[in-house]
Amino acid sequence: MKMLFLVRHAESIENATKYSGFYENPRPWTGPAAHALSRDVVGLTPRGFLQCLWLRQTLRDLTGPDPAVRTLQYRRALDTAVLALPGLSYEVTALLNEQHYGAATYMTRQELYATYPEGTEDRQTRKHLWTPPGTGGESLACGVLRRATVFVDGLRTAPTADVVAFTHHTAILALRAVLERRPVTDLVDEARVRKTPNAAVLVYEQVDGLFHARGIIQPDF
Repeated sequence: MKMLFLVRHAESIENATKYSGFYENPRPWTGPAAHALSRDVVGLTPRGFLQCLWLRQTLRDLTGPDPAVRTLQYRRALDTAVLALPGLSYEVTALLNEQHYGAATYMTRQELYATYPEGTEDRQTRKHLWTPPGTGGESLACGVLRRATVFVDGLRTAPTADVVAFTHHTAILALRAVLERRPVTDLVDEARVRKTPNAAVLVYEQVDGLFHARGIIQPDF
């Protein structure tokens, strides 16, 4: 029996300053500069550090000894992994990265629609299918879902140790679509009502080669 614990990173500065900083209008940074800062510099808030302490105890109670740890490339997830599971080695993988918005990264909607009018309808009505313009742009239902599928397929053939994977909200939607065998559109609709909370742990059990959801555990602060 193998268990998978899918963890959204703890609260970051970017989460806490949703409509200021990176998301201020007009944007204070170019898209490439903001993306580099978000990937390499943005860390956790004081609340995020407390969530990591909560994760440390929670994951200790949930996992077997020496779980395999996977994390994406962004600092907020790396910090969460190191603080939540101190002393354990971890593997960094781009398969768990957040959706890449290409040339549209950190653009306001007004900027996006003015610069790339041909994609306006898809962005407004079918966000999960919309492929952002420019190098690296990927849709949720294709690019991110493809990465999630590769990640889960690797888990099925990996050794039997429990796995803890630290990732982002959008990647979690794609991973859930694969793990739970559900349309990503349903998960997008649910996320419009409520996103996966920071530091939440989604629990999966592998039985006969398939993963089954066993619940979600989250901090109450």
